[in-house]
Amino acid sequence: MALSFIIPGLDEATSEKVIGILQERLSQEQAAALVLKHAHWNVAGPNFIAVHEMLDPQVDEVLAMADETAERIAALGGSPMGRPDDIVRFRTWPKFELEGRQNTLEYLRALDAYYDSFIKDDREAIKELDELDVISSNIIQDHVQKLEQFQWFMRSHLID
Repeated sequence: MALSFIIPGLDEATSEKVIGILQERLSQEQAAALVLKHAHWNVAGPNFIAVHEMLDPQVDEVLAMADETAERIAALGGSPMGRPDDIVRFRTWPKFELEGRQNTLEYLRALDAYYDSFIKDDREAIKELDELDVISSNIIQDHVQKLEQFQWFMRSHLID
């Protein structure tokens, strides 16, 4: 990949590695926003309104994370790739299988599992980024903190 520029303190090879990691995070963030919106539209049954209204702010926040990740890629001299085909091309996480109108608890269980994978992937990225670029690592750390909070919200609905 040809970088537009190199930021001070990073060499080209390091910048390219960081951009690659961030691109995977960007694609997963974009996919997560779509999954959350899908659940928002399709939850039904007990606690419908609570879960329906809980999900929209998560969609907005995850899209804000994607924007921040994309802007970091651009700041590193790269070109963020955010088209639907790019999401598919960079996909390394499990598919969200639940579809159609389902009980809120079914969606919450599926989203809890989805967040498990999402947070784990972000934590793996943090380990790599810590060695390469602390600024990019800090961005993803902030994202994980928010994702863990969202998962806690979901898990709180699942307690018997």
